[in-house]
Amino acid sequence: MSALPGTIEGPLTGVTVAVTRAPEQSEQLVTMLLERGAEVLPFPTIQIADPEDAGPLDEAIRHLGVYSWVVFTSANAVDRFFARLYASGRDARHVAGLRVACVGPATAAACERNGIRADYVAEKHIGEALAEGLLARGVREGSRVLLPRAEEAREVLPDALRQAGALVDVVVAYRTVLGPGDPATLAALEAGEVDYVTFTSGSTVRNFVELAPDADRERLIAACIGPITAKVAREAGFATVIEPVEYTAPALVEAIERHARRRTFEVGTD
Repeated sequence: MSALPGTIEGPLTGVTVAVTRAPEQSEQLVTMLLERGAEVLPFPTIQIADPEDAGPLDEAIRHLGVYSWVVFTSANAVDRFFARLYASGRDARHVAGLRVACVGPATAAACERNGIRADYVAEKHIGEALAEGLLARGVREGSRVLLPRAEEAREVLPDALRQAGALVDVVVAYRTVLGPGDPATLAALEAGEVDYVTFTSGSTVRNFVELAPDADRERLIAACIGPITAKVAREAGFATVIEPVEYTAPALVEAIERHARRRTFEVGTD
């Protein structure tokens, strides 16, 4: 995929941003960047793949009635869960007896696309806040919780619920695997022609380093969706890491815009 130039003059005119999400998942982020005048370079560092064994997820779907909560920590988990639900001949009505919790608004929106409105959406879009909210809403000893998620994920959420006595079934709904990158974007990165690179998970950071080991992480600015991803970026050697107040794509674009405006002001006052 070639570079996407900004279509209008805007606050990010003259700014080049590499986007590491898969194209089918980054439409909103790319559109907002283009609307602000940025040049957007695709550099997908991850791809979403089916679990190697879908048996545990299918088994959980067959026995949804035993759970009191189903908890989603990403839109990918929602989409993959419902894909297996539909493949089994079931539909959203089979989730009607469960309470549904989501880590943030994008995940909740994915539920709504599948006919389910979340009972609880964490105010801070991280596992710690989600666990705290679930415990405040009655998850306790003996509660049965289904957690369909990525194959590799932090254990903060299930550990916190289990410490409270809940019975948590963690099942793999999808895997993140190394993405293809993009040769033209790689050349731009290595030539120092990219200002910002966006990261929406720790895996996008780690895979970026694997795909673009010679990119100058002292000069590149890592725009990270939240504190967990930002921590991984710092550990990967990015000297400048920015993150939004809210862990959403619109807020991430706003963080880039604020930072770019500040850089322009600083250069202009030299």
